[in-house]
Amino acid sequence: MAANLAKVNDVINLSGVSPVKLIAVTKHASVDQLEEAHRLGVRDFGESKIQDALKKRAHLSPELIENIRWHFIGHLQTNKAKQAVGNFALIHSIDSLRLAKEVSRIAEAKNSVQAILLQVKMQEDENKGGFSPAELMDCMPELLSLKGLLIQGLMTISPLSDDAAIWCKSFIGLKQLRDELALKFNIELHELSMGMSDDWRDAIKYGSTMIRLGRAIFGN
Repeated sequence: MAANLAKVNDVINLSGVSPVKLIAVTKHASVDQLEEAHRLGVRDFGESKIQDALKKRAHLSPELIENIRWHFIGHLQTNKAKQAVGNFALIHSIDSLRLAKEVSRIAEAKNSVQAILLQVKMQEDENKGGFSPAELMDCMPELLSLKGLLIQGLMTISPLSDDAAIWCKSFIGLKQLRDELALKFNIELHELSMGMSDDWRDAIKYGSTMIRLGRAIFGN
C-alpha cells in the first residue's frame, strides 16, 4: 500500500491545481490497512455503508478516532439518515430534495448542522442516482433554506466506461454547473467530489477537490 499511496500523492502534488483531498475508501480494507494508511498520512476515510463505518470505528484506538474524518459516500436511504447525521464529517450523496429535507430535520433535532455535498447525475445512467443539472437549479433555493444543512459543494459518479472522454465530460460539466450555481445564487461551493480509482487523474485535471480511492490505494 505504501507504494500505491506514494504514487497517488505524487500525482496530487504535481497536478498544479488547488489542493486535492484524498479520501481512502475502506469498503474492502481491513482495520489494519486503515491504521497503516493513517500512519502514512491519510486522515479522511470513506464508507458506503453506515454499519461498516461504525464497526470499523469501534475497533480503532481513541487516538485514531480523534484524528480521522469519516465521509459517507454511498447511497443514503431516507430511513437511515438518522444514523448518518453526526457520525460523518461529510455526506457526499444527498441525491434528492426529499433526502435533504430529512437530513436537515434530523440535524436540527440534534441541534447540529450536517455538512453535505449534492450528488448530480451529469449523464444518463440508470445505475446512478442524483439530481439532474436542471433539477438542481430548480431545487437550489429550497435546499439553501434548509437550516440543518451546510452545503459545501457537488459530487458525481462518472458512468462506467473505458472511454476517458465519457468520464471527462462528467467532470467538466460538474465544474461548470458548480460555477453557474455559485454565480446565480451568490454562494460558495468549494468542493467538487469526483474521481475514483479508474478516473481520478482526469478528475484532478478538471478541477476535483476530493478524490475517492479504494482499489488504487488498498489493491484488490
